[in-house]
Amino acid sequence: MKIKNICCIGAGYVGGPTMAVIAQKCPEVNVTVVDINEQRISAWNDKDVENIPIYEPGLSEIVREARGRNLFFSTDVDSAIDQADMIFISVNTPTKTYGIGKGMAADLKYIELCARQIARVAKDDKIVVEKSTLPVRTAQALKNILDHTGNGVNFQILSNPEFLAEGTAIDDLLYPDRVLIGGDIDSDEGKEAVNALVDVYAHWVEKDHILTTNVWSSELSKLTANAFLAQRVSSINAMSELCEKTGADVNEVAKAVGMDTRIGSKFLKSSVGFGGSCFQKDILNLVYISKSMGLNEVADYWEQVIIMNDHQKRRFAANMVRTLFNTVSGKKIALLGWAFKKDTNDTRESAAIYVADYLLNEQAEIVVYDPKVKTEQIYADLDYLNTRSSEENRKRVTVVNSPYEASRDSHAVAVLTEWDEFLKLDWQKIHESMLKPAFLFDGRRLLDRKTKEDIGFEFYAVGS
Repeated sequence: MKIKNICCIGAGYVGGPTMAVIAQKCPEVNVTVVDINEQRISAWNDKDVENIPIYEPGLSEIVREARGRNLFFSTDVDSAIDQADMIFISVNTPTKTYGIGKGMAADLKYIELCARQIARVAKDDKIVVEKSTLPVRTAQALKNILDHTGNGVNFQILSNPEFLAEGTAIDDLLYPDRVLIGGDIDSDEGKEAVNALVDVYAHWVEKDHILTTNVWSSELSKLTANAFLAQRVSSINAMSELCEKTGADVNEVAKAVGMDTRIGSKFLKSSVGFGGSCFQKDILNLVYISKSMGLNEVADYWEQVIIMNDHQKRRFAANMVRTLFNTVSGKKIALLGWAFKKDTNDTRESAAIYVADYLLNEQAEIVVYDPKVKTEQIYADLDYLNTRSSEENRKRVTVVNSPYEASRDSHAVAVLTEWDEFLKLDWQKIHESMLKPAFLFDGRRLLDRKTKEDIGFEFYAVGS
């Protein structure tokens, strides 16, 4: 079957960029991205494409080309569902904060709401595509809801997990390592649905890069990929602590280990800890699934990845306090970077949030600069922790528009996001504006130790 109309429910970090690229590469297909958040849809429709709600290199240009031609953003969810041949579900699946599985299981309430809305609206056969990262066997729950509508509509459920790295998402979409599509490959209807989605991607992706599997393998592959990547980060971060105690340098260790072709060099960059929407959420999901099936040793193994990451963030902040003569009370600390990584304005699970929270608990005064994260988001991230009142967060955390303003009269500067612009700063000027001794903490191994020490900084970096 040929797909003529695609609807994507969810205009977030996955849905927006993915649909923009599909629209650009498939000009004969109408693509409508829907969301109940009017403010977000309004931002996607802003006349100035630089104001779209997601910052991702190359995304604005693609939206500029396709929007209004065959790419549309709307709050009319029912109409888009009704007209679509294929519906992508790309809504949030946060970790549960209540009830059974609290703190580990994925909260699927938004997925279920989508399924019930599709079931209510659909008048003809639909292909429903899981784009959100979901626990294995979620597709069965979706199918149970959709097949019991009484409307006589036939639904095929596909799993098409995203493998996007924020900051390089557009390149990842345009030149993917692989596109994974899971479906009911044992039935003719299932094969037809799988092939329909294969044909969409085949507009720009080589067929041998499109992998088809059963639904369960596809769902579990996404969780496994993120778990493996996070495991590597936690592994090198564990070694970074040992390096600091022994006089080794974690970058040198990582280079030596990464040159082994069996291991490879990717994701061996030591830092203050990983963040983002996927790694922690997906591993906790994997832990919960394993525990629920009685696989306690498997669960304990993966949970240690999270434990190590939390430890890395805490010990970085604790080291700052120890270095600043065991107290930061009343001291001004400048944090450069709030996004969880460079080239994105996403702050979910960013290490900066937890470092700031730790320092605030020690009565520090925090000043934050990030080139892409908005002030309201920084306060929202701290408020979400419920460590202190919203009023106190705003009283003790200041957000500024310049790294030089952030650093002025500070006792210490901490680099928490590896933005390229931090490499080009006038660090001599920053040093002169700070209280002495001037402490510089590099949580991303971004800066050169010798040049900073020559300026006069007391310099500390993860893993050395």
